[in-house]
Amino acid sequence: MAQARSVLAGCLLLVCAAPALADSAPEIARILSLGPWPAPAARDPSNRASGRPEAIALGERLFFSPRLSGAGGLLCASCHEPWRGYTDGRPRAFGLAFVDRNTPTLTNVRLNRWFGWDGANDNLWSQSIRPMLDPREMNSSPEKIAALVRGDPSLSGDYEKAFREKPPANDEAVLAGIGKALAAYQETLSTGRTPFDDFRDALARGDAKTDYPAQAQRGLKIFAGKGGCMSCHAGPNFSDGAFHRAGVESKRQDGEPDRGREDGVRKLLSNRFNLLGPYNDDPGRGTADRTRMAAGEADVAGAFRTPGLRNVALSAPYFHDGSAASLCEATQRHPAGAALSAEERSDLAAFLATLTETGSKVPVPDVSPCR
Repeated sequence: MAQARSVLAGCLLLVCAAPALADSAPEIARILSLGPWPAPAARDPSNRASGRPEAIALGERLFFSPRLSGAGGLLCASCHEPWRGYTDGRPRAFGLAFVDRNTPTLTNVRLNRWFGWDGANDNLWSQSIRPMLDPREMNSSPEKIAALVRGDPSLSGDYEKAFREKPPANDEAVLAGIGKALAAYQETLSTGRTPFDDFRDALARGDAKTDYPAQAQRGLKIFAGKGGCMSCHAGPNFSDGAFHRAGVESKRQDGEPDRGREDGVRKLLSNRFNLLGPYNDDPGRGTADRTRMAAGEADVAGAFRTPGLRNVALSAPYFHDGSAASLCEATQRHPAGAALSAEERSDLAAFLATLTETGSKVPVPDVSPCR
């Protein structure tokens, strides 16, 4: 109890030094809950290749190879470009044709429980398989990918190093392995610390750290309070991992309404690569508990997974349909931003820009005042 009073006293001292930040213990507690960072690393029990250096190396090789695509010329990095923060900068992704939704970033993807905007995949390796088979994206097949791996001595050798066995005779099993190697690589795509993290940790220590911009402090106060942002964007990755209606309705390429999670659950339960299927490496299958529960989800039409916000300034355009071109536009169109003034949205955008990792190799765009 005495220690808690000491921390709070230090926090309140900091508030006196920077009155824009927070004026109540609950608000300070909410801010502290947005860290610490980085999040602890953990292996994926459903993927026996998770964390193996040989699998990571194979996954990186495949991520930048065009040979996984049916037509050739397309690679995972075609849509997830490292220099764009592992997005593509388009409102909606384009492979062999336009698809229905915006390309989400792959940074910090290891922290997700559901994958894709609609959660149609319950593990990262299954999500890695999906674009390879989609006719609008890479348009490949289990047979083509398995033949590629078995027929290339270098690839088959790398596969054997990663999985400690030769590529199996079952084409689908080889495809599952390739997905797992890709996932092992993507698990390494974590963002570094940010100016916000330094400020948050100083707040936790009770230090009077004053080099965090005043506008960002005002935006943080809005984020943790009036804006209601933390009802969805919670925790160190700024996401609760759940599905919510963002108030942004859109249509698929076929002209039908995008029903989000409702369609995602249907796809999830029919997917042979889900955690209920034969390729889950988790001996106890505890990883599949939430997948079983997904069948009973209700009232999910038009709901989409909450994206994390780290490096968000680098991943425009925003929302599942890419319909918001800037942070200002995103905060204006989001239900939480409806009651905010242009000045408050400018402050909020300034705070979001401080979630960019320090020393990022991707240029951080200027955050202009919102109108």
